[in-house]
Amino acid sequence: ELKRQAREIIRQSNRKVIYASIIFVAVTALCSYLSSRLTGVSYEQFARYMQYMNEGSVNYALSALNEMQPSTGAQLIATALEIMELFIGVGFTVFIFNTVRGLGAVYGNLLDGFGPNIRMVILRLVMGVFIALWSLLFFFPGIVAAYRYSMAPYIMLEHPDYSIMDCIRASKQMTKGYKGQLFVLDLSFLGYIILSGIPFLGYVVRVWYQPYHEISYLLFYDKLKPLTQEPYQFNVNI
Repeated sequence: ELKRQAREIIRQSNRKVIYASIIFVAVTALCSYLSSRLTGVSYEQFARYMQYMNEGSVNYALSALNEMQPSTGAQLIATALEIMELFIGVGFTVFIFNTVRGLGAVYGNLLDGFGPNIRMVILRLVMGVFIALWSLLFFFPGIVAAYRYSMAPYIMLEHPDYSIMDCIRASKQMTKGYKGQLFVLDLSFLGYIILSGIPFLGYVVRVWYQPYHEISYLLFYDKLKPLTQEPYQFNVNI
């Protein structure tokens, strides 16, 4: 039902959501491509390294390995491109939020991560750190943590007065008992996820999949709100 509603919202947007998704996918794809070109290893470099190793030429192999390392400048630029992807991702979430809420979404929302919603960028960075720390215990706790904190961006958009930790704790409280349903929702998108990994075709799939998935998550958040006691209990552990 949530996915049906999401499809209807996309249709009612008169392709505005699709156009915003095209911009989002194009920018993030370009950033990923440039980042991989700057820090990636060419086939020739790797083949030369393996040749030296097979020949037992350790010194030449070490020299080839050193050549494979990206320069400091390249690493800095690649990091800046990855941060830009994060900012654009926040902007896309803002665009979808404004679309679903009827708040007059504009393409300029895609840049909101650089300005009025920069706290959401910090929020996602903090979420990433917590998820990574839980993943150190084992893979499964990291997945659970990702679902536990998944509603935090929407909570921040709806409650801009909440702190970053307030949003994370509120998301944990909101998703308690519903993480399994979120997992099932993601499983229903498995076909899109697989297709999005195919070279070239994947970009076309992502244009539809990205807003479809984001809107479905936001609608799930709307379903959880009436089931959650407010004000949130911010003393809940993360």
